[in-house]
Amino acid sequence: MAGGTVAAPRGFRPTSGLLLVLSLFLLWEVSARTGMVDSPNWPPLSRVLVALVRDTASGEIPMLVGSTLARMFAGLAAGTVAGIAAGLLFGASTMAQRILGPTVELIRPIPIPAVIPPLVLFLGLDNGMKITVAAVSAFFPLLTNTAQGLRAVEADQIAMARTFGVPGWRRLFRVTLPAILPYVMAGLRVALALALVTTVVAEMIAGEQGVGHYLVLMQFAGRAEEMYAAVLVLALLGYALNRGFLWVERRSIAWYFATGRDG
Repeated sequence: MAGGTVAAPRGFRPTSGLLLVLSLFLLWEVSARTGMVDSPNWPPLSRVLVALVRDTASGEIPMLVGSTLARMFAGLAAGTVAGIAAGLLFGASTMAQRILGPTVELIRPIPIPAVIPPLVLFLGLDNGMKITVAAVSAFFPLLTNTAQGLRAVEADQIAMARTFGVPGWRRLFRVTLPAILPYVMAGLRVALALALVTTVVAEMIAGEQGVGHYLVLMQFAGRAEEMYAAVLVLALLGYALNRGFLWVERRSIAWYFATGRDG
């Protein structure tokens, strides 16, 4: 306390976005309780939270989340490896960019949900289809950012490494890859969100397990509390994944943030 002023608790400032979230939740509860929204499919938030706690305690929600995350991370890993490899090829070879570039630019704008029906025909309804969907959605952000990062690597760094006789493979791991890592991490953050979204969409369209399938199942069953509980689970899951990634990013490329180049 200084001069009679009491400091606000850290992390809960009047301008905090948490206040907006709490206000929206309160509006949800009031609108359902008072009849502002007169619909049997708009239950109060309190009933949704009861359903969420009940299904979490029973183990159903954790099992659904684990199933979705397993597919998402498998697809994200495959898409990340393929995207970085293709990005290095594109960034290092003008010929590769000329030959493969038009095909990539032709496929990239296609919405992922439009790709799911053909994948169902080729791969069926098993996990392979959903993992492939997540991999495709993660591939393009990693490809674009890796290629952009490779083009942005300072020529002086590579020239200096050559001058000191550093072999090509060691230049790749000691100079090039560390230099493009901030670009790769930016692409990976986008890919993480896309992989979650597309995995859930694939589960909704052609699923037998996972949060997406559960959400659609509750919709058709007319169980609004459970349906909205699944929506809340996805919101919390997306937020947690993003915060976790930011924590990892801040520590994996701390040198980059220390320079102030992150804006």
